[in-house]
Amino acid sequence: MPDVEASPVDVTAGPPVFNKCRVVAERAAAARAAGVYCYFRPIESAQEPEVVVGGRKLVMLGSNNYLGLTNHPKVKEAAIQAVRRYGTGCAGSRLLNGTLTMHEALEDKLARFVRKPAAVAFSTGFQANLGVISCLLDRGDTVYLDKQDHACIIDGARLSFAPIRKFAHNDPAALGRFMAAERGARGRLVVVDGVFSMEGDITPLPEIVKVARGYHAAVMVDDAHGLGVLGRRGRGTAEHFDLEGEVHLIMGTFSKSLASIGGFVAGERDVITHIRHTARSLIFSAALAPAAAAAAGAAVDIIDSEPERREQLWRNTQFFKSGLSSLGFDTGNSRTPVIPILVGDDDRVFAMTRRLHEEGVFVNPVIPPATPPGRALLRTSCMATHTEAHLSRALEACSRVGREFGIIA
Repeated sequence: MPDVEASPVDVTAGPPVFNKCRVVAERAAAARAAGVYCYFRPIESAQEPEVVVGGRKLVMLGSNNYLGLTNHPKVKEAAIQAVRRYGTGCAGSRLLNGTLTMHEALEDKLARFVRKPAAVAFSTGFQANLGVISCLLDRGDTVYLDKQDHACIIDGARLSFAPIRKFAHNDPAALGRFMAAERGARGRLVVVDGVFSMEGDITPLPEIVKVARGYHAAVMVDDAHGLGVLGRRGRGTAEHFDLEGEVHLIMGTFSKSLASIGGFVAGERDVITHIRHTARSLIFSAALAPAAAAAAGAAVDIIDSEPERREQLWRNTQFFKSGLSSLGFDTGNSRTPVIPILVGDDDRVFAMTRRLHEEGVFVNPVIPPATPPGRALLRTSCMATHTEAHLSRALEACSRVGREFGIIA
């Protein structure tokens, strides 16, 4: 065969596949030069109501440590004892050599906590959704997602190769229209966040369940931000609506109220057995580290034994949300400790984040695609361990910065 000449390549420019990387790097460098880069801020202390950043104390309004358990003595001691007994890692996947007796004890505790027959734990919450959704769906099935579902739900659905239908945010009627148009679907799965992590609104679960029931669809709730927060005993969105028997799968993470890292899903025993043996993010990943598993288990015990923490969390939430509203801020449809300050413009969000940092308050900038275009916001969240003094200081700073940027009068 004749030789085929390769097109000339400028080797000094590097492989073209990395061109997109240089674009992102240039944007990050420009943001740093302008003093508005707000990501990867190194924190020098524990996730408490106040944190140390660059040697300064800031009121922490950017944490998912809703119950304030990440520095709880019992949680830390459980992690320490787990390291002493099991070491720092499991050196393998759960499927083969990585399952510890404490993993099984944790899964039993989690299943009892959310009132399901069985549960399985993953090394991260992202891996839980990625593995569960992709292994439950085939090409002949259909998955229905809220447009504001978390990225790991969307990615899990993409990996399944099942057709994806995204219905309008918190719109059960739109979900019903999708289902009515596809009567030939072999299997159906509806996946929604219980609490939407950026704006703190709650899924209309009773209506979602009603629509799903009419089409014999399974319902899965990602309750990462609901566990420990919603429900009479802190069991999440399904308990909040008294629908624990109507939700087929409850997914949760350890990195919010459970003061650790990891995730789990709970449901019927046969379904969980299937997930254990087919979820690629479980069987091809190293097992949850002993310290993380022990910390999560201790946090569940504290949620059961110290309901006053959840009560204080809700008092703080009401105090802070009322304060923001009285100042004139738009906090959207938040009904949880996640309280957005709607700004709209991306650049203004970054500038306000830096100004609040200078004023001694740590908040998170949220821009598309994490929020719809034109709806950029400052994400704030309350903890049970905040005091009114912390929150009052934060409100004073928000007032000053909000007026400076014309967000409030």
